[in-house]
Amino acid sequence: MAEELKPPYPTILSRLNQGRVIPFLGSGTSLGGRAPDAEWREGTSAFLPTAAELANYLARMTQFPQDEPIDLAKVAQYYDVVNGRVVLDEVLRGIFSNSYSLTALHTFLATIKVPLLIVTTNYDDGIERAFEAEGRPYDLVTHTTDDAIGDQLLWYEHGEAEPQEVIPNKFVIDLRSRTVIYKMHGSVDRRGCMRDQFLITEDDYVEFLSRMTKNSAIPAMFAEPFQQRHFLFLGYSLTDWNLRVVLNRIEKDLRRRRGLRSWAIRWRVTPLERRFWQERGVEVYNMLIDDFVHELNAGQNQYDGHKIK
Repeated sequence: MAEELKPPYPTILSRLNQGRVIPFLGSGTSLGGRAPDAEWREGTSAFLPTAAELANYLARMTQFPQDEPIDLAKVAQYYDVVNGRVVLDEVLRGIFSNSYSLTALHTFLATIKVPLLIVTTNYDDGIERAFEAEGRPYDLVTHTTDDAIGDQLLWYEHGEAEPQEVIPNKFVIDLRSRTVIYKMHGSVDRRGCMRDQFLITEDDYVEFLSRMTKNSAIPAMFAEPFQQRHFLFLGYSLTDWNLRVVLNRIEKDLRRRRGLRSWAIRWRVTPLERRFWQERGVEVYNMLIDDFVHELNAGQNQYDGHKIK
């Protein structure tokens, strides 16, 4: 069996310290520190559920048809139909508003000294809490699923108690002043349940992709960094068709620079996934995220600002 190649840690770390990498955080990034044999159950506050565990839980609560495949978006759609969206959002809030332990990845990103653009599809607020724990300022931009808000985003400017509703194509912010966390699939909001935004049902995804087609989902001002910075995918599987559609839209609409390599860290990557990643100019490395972060932390003391000592 051939030896697995190692990620180019010095390059990734150097480019992160220059603010030239966009971390994309998937559901796997919120599971750091969880025992391999641990199982999530309702009421568990030690760790978050995986997408499969959440789908199975919602399926049990609705008596989802046993002959149907358990897919989170489909099960969430059925939950909405059977119990209503208000109840679905209450259940999700109960799960994602717990103060779970911060992961090594969240803490590491919060210690990067330069402003970053961080994209996440997670509903929990682990990355925000990590920045707060480090005393690092950040702006939060959240996708909305509330019909009353329409195709606008919620912008939580650092230090402000109330969010602003902004039109994606007219949203302007200085990405050089502080980190921006873009929550592409919404988020739980501890300041009030009425502000929770969860992109989770099939209808939510259809609406999101429609907004992508109209260029009203991703802020237009993110176009330049999306074109010119490396992507670092963490905790994603490219067997997820939703992610592939998003990446296809980014590649088609934003025309990323040729030869600009990106990286993905994925445990137990399959040959099919590896092929999908490589087709998009992404080198995938088969390893645990915690091990990847450990190596980055070990290399961080070799750097002084943007330069290798």
